[in-house]
Amino acid sequence: INLESKRNDLQNAFNNQDYETAAKLQYSVIPELEKEIKNLLEATKNHTLISETVTSDQIAEIVSKWTHIPVTKLMQADRDKLINLKSELQKRVIGQDHALELVSEAIIRQRSGIKNDKKPIGTFLFLGPTGVGKTEVARALAYNLFDDDRQIIRIDMSEYMERHSVSRLIGAPPGYVGYDEGGQLTESVRRKPYSIVLLDEIEKAHPDVFNILLQIMDDGRLTDNQGRTVDFKNTIIIMTSNLGSEYLLNGESESKVIDLVKRTFKPEFINRLDEIIVFNPLSKEVQIKITEKLLTDLTNKLKSRDILVSFDHSVRDQVIKDAYSEEYGARPLIRYIEKHIETLIAKLIIKDEIKPNHEYVMIYEGEYRLKD
Repeated sequence: INLESKRNDLQNAFNNQDYETAAKLQYSVIPELEKEIKNLLEATKNHTLISETVTSDQIAEIVSKWTHIPVTKLMQADRDKLINLKSELQKRVIGQDHALELVSEAIIRQRSGIKNDKKPIGTFLFLGPTGVGKTEVARALAYNLFDDDRQIIRIDMSEYMERHSVSRLIGAPPGYVGYDEGGQLTESVRRKPYSIVLLDEIEKAHPDVFNILLQIMDDGRLTDNQGRTVDFKNTIIIMTSNLGSEYLLNGESESKVIDLVKRTFKPEFINRLDEIIVFNPLSKEVQIKITEKLLTDLTNKLKSRDILVSFDHSVRDQVIKDAYSEEYGARPLIRYIEKHIETLIAKLIIKDEIKPNHEYVMIYEGEYRLKD
């Protein structure tokens, strides 16, 4: 645990007037490290280092850490987790109930054993404008099914537009540079077999990429450049595309988007997908709900550091007024809150103008400010 390094980083942040980084270090990272050190010291003081017995839970926890396989999660009621999957996803993704229902049902069908259990858990094509929740659904699935929303292997398919670049997915052939490194896709899945494979902008990939994808979608496995078979049966493959977004933004029917997809991709690829899911543009009403959720999440994050800040409705209204965008969805809201609200609070924390466990309300009256 490198506590001293983080304290040096804190001092550098102060010197560089990087108040946001300094606040994160001082009130989040460093306290967590100090707490961890304290717990380790208590553990070694109160318990012998070697135990005569080892429980099944302890074994599961160690195996989970070694393999990145969520053994502890699988020990729980897996059926309940699947049945409640849609409602759990709805807690994180707002305004896309139809998309969440299609995803949840496809995963339930696979996990029930009705479908071929050698194939990936699910294979989806997500369509829609930027900022409507496609990536957030991937993160939410990773969290609910694999214990951690970082269990995502994300690959930008715009980097695979040329024929010669395709080999990088499974690794360079013998005698070529990078042979020992393995493939970007195969090596990542080999190391994290329980994960979401997120392929962004799939329409930009070279046609040869689809030959690789067809093999994964059919057999649930792929052989890398070193002859090792990589198992994909515990992954969820999500491909995203902005194809047809202009139709959706202009209020036209989803059928136009689907027609464009059918003209763009080959039938053998489309027929192997579990679902083609169209994400709707976010209306103003939905973006208001998203803003409320973002502010609530910020309140809870600050509360965990004994900083008690709530937000007046005037803050929500101003965020919507300044950052609402039908074309770009929720991303401008997130960036706006980070820049104008989180940064303000971070500066006040650094200046010691916010007292721990003292209640504040942020309001907007020509500018954002805190009142107690």
